[in-house]
Formats: sequence, C-alpha cells, structure tokens
Amino acid sequence: VQLQASGGGVVQAGGSLGLSCVLPGSIFSIDVMAWYRQAPGNQRELVASITPDRSTTYGDSVKGRFTISRNNAKNLVSLQMNGLRPEDTAVYYCRMEGVKAITKSTPKDYWGPGTLVTVSS
Repeated sequence: VQLQASGGGVVQAGGSLGLSCVLPGSIFSIDVMAWYRQAPGNQRELVASITPDRSTTYGDSVKGRFTISRNNAKNLVSLQMNGLRPEDTAVYYCRMEGVKAITKSTPKDYWGPGTLVTVSS
C-alpha cells in the first residue's frame, strides 16, 4: 500500500499551492489524516490534521493560512496553502493513521512519499 501525493512546486511569497494525497484501493476506514513537513536541518513537524468527523488541528505557524480537508469516499486528504512564506519551504508528507482494509483488520499507519514546496522571496 502506497500513498500517492500530488501538488507542490515553486511559488513566490504570498502565493498559493494545493497538495493532495490519496490512498488507492478499497478501504474500510481511515482515522486521522494529516500533513507534516520537514525543512532541511529541522525535525518533521505537524502542519495540520483532520479526523473522520472533520475536526481539524493546525500548527501555530500555519493557522489562518492553510486549510486541510478530506474526502472519505475517495480516501483523499488535501491541503490548501495560501499566503505562503519562505519559511514554509519544506518537504511535505501526508500521513494516514488507523487504516483498516476491512472491518476486522489491524489498523495501520502510512506515510506518503513527500513532495517539495519551495517558496521564493
């Protein structure tokens, strides 16, 4: 099982980008979906997360600028990033937790491959 991420790229400061991540195949349920990022020399940090009932959590540095959303029917999580800043430059990783292929399967967690976002000043 591999998450498939898309989006990212290079944008000027103040611009916008969108990221998407999908878990292909037939899935019974997914618990938390999230985006993390890691800049060079830094630890991986939480950007945003969303629960099945769409309760969201954001990192302090992105509150009011980024919006996370999910489509449960498509096993999809998206991140809309507005007002981008050079300090948002990082590799962004999607994560899906508590994935169950069928109702009685053991929940598993998955990381996406990472997609680079570069914000130029």
